[in-house]
Amino acid sequence: MSESDTPERDDQTFSMFGEEEAGAKPKAYQVLARKYRPRLFTDLIGQEAMVRTLSNAFETGRIAHAFMLTGVRGVGKTTTARLLARGLNYTREGHDAPSIHLDPPGDHCEAIMASRHPDVLELDAASRTGVADMRDLLDGARYAPVSARYKVYIIDEVHMLSTAAFNALLKTLEEPPPHVKFIFATTEIRKVPVTVLSRCQRFDLKRLDSVELAAHLKRIAEREGAKVSEEGLALISRAAEGSVRDALSILDQAIVQTMDGGEVTGPAVRDMLGLGDRGRLLDAFSFAINGDAKAALAEIKDQVHAGADPSVILKDLMDIAADVAVAQATGGDYDPGGPADWAARTQALAQKLTPAQASRCWQILLSGFNDLQTAPDTATALNMVLLRLTAACSLPSPEEAARLLASGGTDSPGKSDAPPEAPHHPGGITSFADIIACLDELREVNLQVELEKYVRPGKITPGLLQCELEPGAPADLLARLKKFLENETDMDWVVERVSGGGETVRQTEIRTREERFASAAAHPAVAEALASLPGAVIVDVIDPEPLETGPAGDNVIQLAARR
Repeated sequence: MSESDTPERDDQTFSMFGEEEAGAKPKAYQVLARKYRPRLFTDLIGQEAMVRTLSNAFETGRIAHAFMLTGVRGVGKTTTARLLARGLNYTREGHDAPSIHLDPPGDHCEAIMASRHPDVLELDAASRTGVADMRDLLDGARYAPVSARYKVYIIDEVHMLSTAAFNALLKTLEEPPPHVKFIFATTEIRKVPVTVLSRCQRFDLKRLDSVELAAHLKRIAEREGAKVSEEGLALISRAAEGSVRDALSILDQAIVQTMDGGEVTGPAVRDMLGLGDRGRLLDAFSFAINGDAKAALAEIKDQVHAGADPSVILKDLMDIAADVAVAQATGGDYDPGGPADWAARTQALAQKLTPAQASRCWQILLSGFNDLQTAPDTATALNMVLLRLTAACSLPSPEEAARLLASGGTDSPGKSDAPPEAPHHPGGITSFADIIACLDELREVNLQVELEKYVRPGKITPGLLQCELEPGAPADLLARLKKFLENETDMDWVVERVSGGGETVRQTEIRTREERFASAAAHPAVAEALASLPGAVIVDVIDPEPLETGPAGDNVIQLAARR
């Protein structure tokens, strides 16, 4: 969607915003999600990469015959599909070629956006999943378009097609007529067969972050003549979880909270959505990490009595824990959106915790959120999660526990010469080699062999192991590794996949062996022996035991002749 300073058009064609004609007689009220639906590619926010790719494709004539649009609900998949159909069929006086520049509207734009163009057919796969429906649709693909350049098939929620319907579609996708284009949209890309995906140009429409979405909502509120507080906009954008459509629907609901033209406040939005007061939730979180269970429970109790949903409160506490961890990592660059005091208070909480403690808080709240889904009384379950968080924060930090383990428990807390923030690894695990050695000692043969073969280790810090996996690694390998580490160190671990890991143990062994062989082959005596013995190869290089007297000799090199 476009910026707030986009000029209005004075002609009688489509406006840049909304679906009414400029200067036309006011129609029945349209919800904001429809009124501010993008009508140009430049109106799309957050999808610059896709627009750039399409622009280059249209300019060079390298236009795919099928497109796959994927993303969460409300990010603009169907709207983008219609824009793409307009771009493919764009014609006007003096221009007859596909284009992403749709202003002024072309000859077919109005009919396509209104879903009534004979050459642009839309199918909702959620309601028409069968092979008969697909065959009926594709029967018309043989015929040329009625008036447009291309016959465009838009299939929404394509993942819901049956296997037989996908097979019927596949044949046309393999050898499509030159006048046919397919545009698919789905929220479940993993359910689409690879055979279909491989024949499509794929675009992942990303959800908007809360800061960008709040700014967009502010522009629309100003255009509507509504006053919404900064806190209210931030709460709406967080509740929408990156979905523009959801955010506009919530904003629509929030605006009618104050029909007298007053400001939509943060408390009004919280009451409407059943949210907790973020400021008071920050208080509750602060009380918990400081070990004040009574004050933390009192804050939560007041929020529940005021109508906040316990599960939403816990989710907000999880967001706070995540924000604290991000604030630790980004320092002064941290910006959560919303009132300035949110950022200041979050950064203050970040300074009270170590990175491992922040990670532990997140894990406790995440585990509690899962418990809340099955608890008979969510309010009671929320209290127990908060007590669990308070109890955990009274324990030594993982860094301090690691130092105590390393010293055998003989040192008193705070007595170490090393600065308290210096990282120490728990249980004697200071490297990936230590993990392998521990597995070997405990005779965990299967896990050891799989780690040596598939894991390319990266960064290791207390409670964190980053690694890259080789193709063919078991799906549950990292989960089993995490469980092993937590059992052996009595602390929570995050085991995550990253790119750019080092070599696997097996790769290191192979490389080391090849280097030893190459070094041995370069030795003058060995080179002479290989040259004088046709077919001889080096089969092993052995480091001999040092002699009790005298200098140690050279490596023993075993040669064998090929037969």
